[in-house]
Amino acid sequence: MDLNSASTVVLHVLTQAASQDSVVLKPAEELLKQWETQPGFYSVLLNIFTNHTLDVNVRWLAVLYFKNGIERYWRRMAPHALSEEEKSTLRAGLITNFNEPVNQIATQIAVLIGKVARLDCPKQWPELIPTLLESVKVQDDLLQHRALLTFYHVTKTLSSKRLASDRKLFHDEFLHAVFERLKQFMECCRRIGPGNTCRERLEKVIILFTKVLLNFLGQHPFSFIPLIQRSLEVAISYVFTEAGEGVIFECFIVQCMNLIKMIVKNDAYKPSKNIEDSRPETLEAHKIKTAFFTCTTLMEICKRVVTHYFVLTEEELTMWEEDPEGFIVEEAGGDSWKYSLRPCTEVLFMDIFHEYSQTLIPVLLEMVHSMQGPTNVEDTNALLIKDTVYNAVGLAAYELFDSVDFDEWFKNQLLAELQVNHNGYKVIRRRVIWLVGQWISVKFKSDLRPLLYGAILSLLQDRDLVVRIESATTLKLTVDDFEFRTEQFLPYLESIFSLLFQLLQNVGECDTKMHILHVLSCVIERVNMQIRPYVGCLVQYLPLLWKQSEEHNMLRCAILTTLVHLVQGLGEDSKNLYPFLLPVIQLSTDVSQPPHVYLLEDGLELWLVTLENSPSITPELLRIFQNMSALLELSSENLKTCFQIINAYIYLAAYEFLQTYAVGLCHSFCEVLKDITTEGQVQVLKVVENILKVNPTEGPQMFQPLLVSVLRGIIDGERYPVVMSTYLGVIGRVLLQNTSFFSSLLSQMAQEFQQEPDHLLGNLIEMWVDRMDNITQPERRKLSSLALLSLLPSTNSVVQDKFCGIINICVEGLHDIMTEDSETGTYKDCMLMTPFEEPSWTEGEEPPREQDKRKKILALKDPVHTVPLKQFVYEKLKAQQELMGEQDFQALMETVDAEILTQLQDFLQSF
Repeated sequence: MDLNSASTVVLHVLTQAASQDSVVLKPAEELLKQWETQPGFYSVLLNIFTNHTLDVNVRWLAVLYFKNGIERYWRRMAPHALSEEEKSTLRAGLITNFNEPVNQIATQIAVLIGKVARLDCPKQWPELIPTLLESVKVQDDLLQHRALLTFYHVTKTLSSKRLASDRKLFHDEFLHAVFERLKQFMECCRRIGPGNTCRERLEKVIILFTKVLLNFLGQHPFSFIPLIQRSLEVAISYVFTEAGEGVIFECFIVQCMNLIKMIVKNDAYKPSKNIEDSRPETLEAHKIKTAFFTCTTLMEICKRVVTHYFVLTEEELTMWEEDPEGFIVEEAGGDSWKYSLRPCTEVLFMDIFHEYSQTLIPVLLEMVHSMQGPTNVEDTNALLIKDTVYNAVGLAAYELFDSVDFDEWFKNQLLAELQVNHNGYKVIRRRVIWLVGQWISVKFKSDLRPLLYGAILSLLQDRDLVVRIESATTLKLTVDDFEFRTEQFLPYLESIFSLLFQLLQNVGECDTKMHILHVLSCVIERVNMQIRPYVGCLVQYLPLLWKQSEEHNMLRCAILTTLVHLVQGLGEDSKNLYPFLLPVIQLSTDVSQPPHVYLLEDGLELWLVTLENSPSITPELLRIFQNMSALLELSSENLKTCFQIINAYIYLAAYEFLQTYAVGLCHSFCEVLKDITTEGQVQVLKVVENILKVNPTEGPQMFQPLLVSVLRGIIDGERYPVVMSTYLGVIGRVLLQNTSFFSSLLSQMAQEFQQEPDHLLGNLIEMWVDRMDNITQPERRKLSSLALLSLLPSTNSVVQDKFCGIINICVEGLHDIMTEDSETGTYKDCMLMTPFEEPSWTEGEEPPREQDKRKKILALKDPVHTVPLKQFVYEKLKAQQELMGEQDFQALMETVDAEILTQLQDFLQSF
């Protein structure tokens, strides 16, 4: 394609292709498609889109066609590939100047240069990077901006190459020069002030460079070793020395700190305890780090972090005054420590302090010593520096365990600082109470807790909201600590709880309300029933807060958590909350309602504790169970809680519950069992076992379809021991407590298998005896003994044929449960319970819930806990003897192994 003659033609066709008239547009597009593979076509396009006098729309189309052509025809092996001569000309033309006036076209040119660079740089295009670097240095704003834009896209595409050879080339050619380029860009920053468009683009390129370094370090730590020294030099020079003044910006500081942190903490750079087990690369990296982080360097980093980066800025202090809740959230940083300066700095400080504690502890202690005594309330700078030192001591609490007598410091200085009421001193009040929170779980004597509670009580009345919120946080850490003693806290409970409730009402942000709710929840959880006299105000407020938080699901989650602890604390009195509580549970567990995505887990927990603490069933509480079938269909990680809820209904009101829901529940269980884990199957079967335990008369009939599959599973020889154990427990209940139903179930199975019922019974007993070792729980082992013994007395030849196995199981059961009474020297059944036994609890434990009492009542009706196995064995054998006669009975007994028979006689000798 001759450039001179073709340019006019291509320009005309591009103009038509830019038309909105389809009659003109379609033929033009066809022509352009035909020219895509013509030699010289892309040179014509380059001439067109770099000609600033032409129509913008035409130039835009020319850029797009050029970019599409790169993707299709630039690779050497592509069909209709561009010639090397034309590609060379095009590469030169693309970087002749960076003066494109239209932003959108400039961006497209930068992108397509990046695409070419990905294929050709640096081997076929060695001049690209040097040309870009030179263009970045020019004084013309437009040229500088376009060069930076191009540099950004070139770096981005080069760093995305995945082939090992390409990555090595990128490493050799690009990364080894990255620090020099960074320095050049930083010097450009020195000349270009903030707010300039070029400065913004320059900062983006710099951040891209640091991201490339971080990614390379994270993915290839050993290949990064040659860059460790230079990385640390550049990062620390800019961030921790005067070299960075006027040049560095927040995002760059954060990236540099992350780079330092990753090098310091990288496991690949830490030798094994046994040096000989370490890789040579690891030892080399460790040597570089050790040589770099000298005492002087570490001291400078530590001091600079504390006295420069930890200092509250004017902006932060203004935010503290104008938006205290925003200040708390902003300073905390949450999970954004990698991207936010203050949290990132604190994490770096902790990592370096941990790694080089021997060097840095004396430095920090010296700083603490210089802060002893009161500070002038009017000296803002001195207060801010004290704040930073205390911050450092809190962050390094675990490392300072043996170096700081925190108890004495708290009594002799910090407590007094908490009592300085001057408004200017609020920075220190807030920092000291935070500091105590950091040390609570590290070193803080139990007998100092009352002093701390008194201080917190005072601070919760502080005029400053930030101080009050920080005090609440420290209170949570204190009551959460394993050394918390309820009796120490009780004298302060009423006042502190009242002030926390006031704080909850005073704050406006969802995050802050959530935080205060968590504090209240923690207090309620720890003092349990003793919270009852003080929760009236909170109980009245929560419905209003729930209504206000309709659009804030995370706040509603916090309310649900609070309600969980509130119900546990109120026990049976929680029934007074039902008008609010039950609709909340209904909404939170209804999978047809969008909020369930956020509320379901906490809603199920609330549902469960409500049932566990309910004194009796109500129609509304029963009605909520309509949500369960859909929840069981989900088969989610919440299934276990769902099964616990079903059990709670069974314990609470088995008759009413099963009358209403048994049919649907049986269907749901049968469906769930088709596609569920082994653990899930066991959970389902345990629920069925409880149903049979609570309602042995009607329960089997209600769940007949499921019991059929259970019996089938036993006869088929279920291969999972834990499932087989549960199967036997379920069938054991039926056999022991509802013989007539067991017979009908066996007959039904016999028809299905086209066998005689006696034949199936023989298989069942044989499988039971064979799999007895699968049953590990003593209760189930005794149940098996009782169930099989319930087949006696019998003239059935099958039962008599399996008599030896039945006696073996009974003797095993007796060994399991018979324990010696130390007072009388006799043996007794340890499974037996007496009616006057009450659920016991000691201080520090939760008192028995209503459900605990219900379980006890149920246990007192359970044959496992009411029937003495030894006596049951004797009575059944005696009845069998009377049925058969002495001679035949002795012949039957002789089928039992002699050793087993001797053990049986030893157990029965008292009869």
